[in-house]
Amino acid sequence: MRVNNNTKVDLLINQLDLNEHINLFKQFFSRQSSLYMEGDQELHYRYIKALDSIEFKAPPKVADFFTIKVHLKKHGVLLFEQIFEIVKVVRYFRYFKNKEVKGIIGEWMDKFEIEPKFLDIEKYFTHEGKFDENLDETLFGLSRRIKEHKANINESLKRLTSSQKLSPYLIDTQIHLLNDEECLLVRGGFNHVLKGAVVGRSSSGGFYVSPDNILKSKEQIRYINEEREAIFYNYAKEFSSKLTDLLPFINFIDKEFTKFDNYQARVLFAKAKDLQLVKSKKDSKIVLNSFIHPALHHAKPIHVDFSKNILMITGVNAGGKTMLLKSILSAAFMAKYIIPMKLNEHKSHIGSFKNILAIIDDPQNVKNDISTFAGRMQEFSKIFEYKDALVGVDEIELGTDSDEAAALFKVILDELILRGQKIVVTTHHKRLAALMADREDVELMAAIYDEANRVPTYEFMHGIIGKSYAFETASRYGISNKIVNEAKEVYGDNSEKLNLLIERGSQLERELKQKHKKVDEKLEELEAKKRDLKEEKEKFFQELQKEKSALKSSYENAINEAKQAARAGDTQAIHRAMNRARKKLPQEKTEPLQTDAEFKVGDNVKYHSKKGTIVSMKDKKEAIVEIDGMRVRAKTSQLKHTQILQQKHKTDVSVNVKRRAGLKCDLHGMRADEAIEVLDKFISDALINGWDEVIIYHGIGTGKLSYAVKEFLKTHPKVKKFEDAPQHMGGFGAKIVSL
Repeated sequence: MRVNNNTKVDLLINQLDLNEHINLFKQFFSRQSSLYMEGDQELHYRYIKALDSIEFKAPPKVADFFTIKVHLKKHGVLLFEQIFEIVKVVRYFRYFKNKEVKGIIGEWMDKFEIEPKFLDIEKYFTHEGKFDENLDETLFGLSRRIKEHKANINESLKRLTSSQKLSPYLIDTQIHLLNDEECLLVRGGFNHVLKGAVVGRSSSGGFYVSPDNILKSKEQIRYINEEREAIFYNYAKEFSSKLTDLLPFINFIDKEFTKFDNYQARVLFAKAKDLQLVKSKKDSKIVLNSFIHPALHHAKPIHVDFSKNILMITGVNAGGKTMLLKSILSAAFMAKYIIPMKLNEHKSHIGSFKNILAIIDDPQNVKNDISTFAGRMQEFSKIFEYKDALVGVDEIELGTDSDEAAALFKVILDELILRGQKIVVTTHHKRLAALMADREDVELMAAIYDEANRVPTYEFMHGIIGKSYAFETASRYGISNKIVNEAKEVYGDNSEKLNLLIERGSQLERELKQKHKKVDEKLEELEAKKRDLKEEKEKFFQELQKEKSALKSSYENAINEAKQAARAGDTQAIHRAMNRARKKLPQEKTEPLQTDAEFKVGDNVKYHSKKGTIVSMKDKKEAIVEIDGMRVRAKTSQLKHTQILQQKHKTDVSVNVKRRAGLKCDLHGMRADEAIEVLDKFISDALINGWDEVIIYHGIGTGKLSYAVKEFLKTHPKVKKFEDAPQHMGGFGAKIVSL
């Protein structure tokens, strides 16, 4: 008899100690759902990651639509509670649609078009799911009548509690509600003063009595409620008929809500517990970085590189080998179902497996009359039925001789690998590990033991076979040193030497690991500094660009002001605007060139605070200086020129243009050739100053000067166009020139 898939999953969850984690995860679902999402897992993951970037409220708890849809197919009448389940889903999708989310979530929400016929149903339900009786005049009137009758009942009961005849029999003056009946609590003998029906007894021996004088009001309430129920039934019948017509719409939102519920449960669970959403990749490689099994609290993060076919875990007893095996299988299981987990998602990689199998527990059982080893053989025989599976085997040699088991399981593992399986194995025995240690497709890991403190560290190291530390573990748990020492003698010197060699290799590997860790930390520190410098450089560049842009804008504004002044013919305003523009430009700072001063006879120099004249030179390092009629020998390094020396060539970024380069040129009274020479220089100066528009005054006169100016402007390569000036600026006697 085959175990169904859900039972297999539940069994695996139990074997991997994931029950608490999965049950906590399921609490985030709005309605009961399978862990596995049918369809394209890659597409599901895209939607989940897109939803993870959005802030939203969780959907309400919603019942399954199966029964509802069956009733509608049979044209049955739904209860208001069932109708409201549909209303809740529609209202939630409307809430999400109104968020106007972009991307694939927004495109998904755009598919939800709510039928107008459904709005006619929805409006009758309050936010809490109650039928809104205010929308029906008859129901509203009936509700008001019920309130009036209830008020009469309360008034009658209050009058009875204040009655002098009844007061000796009243245990208290409260109005009690028992079995939906208003009543008074009285002592025995009340029937002499109070007529009514006993509806119950109190623990103290009193009687709960419903007085006869409120029966009429109660009957009226019952009649009204029956009338109301008839009206409610008619509404339910009408709503059910409309919903039957909307069955395709209900099927659609039911299916989409189930999908959305799977997405939101994963997103909100991850956010609530600070977990990561990871999907399995399309290969068989497993790399875990900083993974923590959800069943462990304050655990050390696990780092595993399981890229090969077999991972063999050896080492100290109670050192975490079984939990490492469970962690690898748990990570693969949670990635397959996209269940949030704790790990470094950027440095981890989890492959995809069609089946995940675990052989962990001892199969020995009195009821099935089977030994441990025989049970293990049965479990292994079942594994051969699968392909593309991740298999975890704890204590692989459990229940039989280790040497024989090593040979048997080596062949079994070889056969499983040929079937495309990936296997994690834990063992205390080194025989099997030694047989397979030199293979390229086998990865070794060992649990590390703290020799100084004689405790496991719950850390693991790649590439070595670990010692089991059976003797040390026995001592730690109370076995006397005498017994342990005798056991060591029985064990033999050669075996102990082998263990010492294994441990020495382990120690050297740990030391190398520590050195690698320090180097990695240093590299990470350098990378962080490099990133900081890059960010700072980018920041400065952006600030520089911003300043350049601001200066350019400011300068252009000043230029525009100058142009406006030029059009108005205001020369002073032009110069003021130009000065403002120059001040707003960044000024280039040039350092004066350092030159070695040269001296010659006859130069006027300064020696300390006295001035004099060089009368003779000795080489270029000494000079005789005459100061106030006295001659002094001095080094040229102590002398300074008192006259301005001609500087050597230097670069100057500024352009010096004479002040006369304004925006207008007046040629009145000049001969044609003289005027053309002045005009040529004026246009050159205007171009150097950056002007793109100038005005030339030539007058009207005989027309010769005007003709010469026009001919010159036509042939000048930098003149774009020219035209007669407006009347207020000279008319035909002036030209506006665009450069």
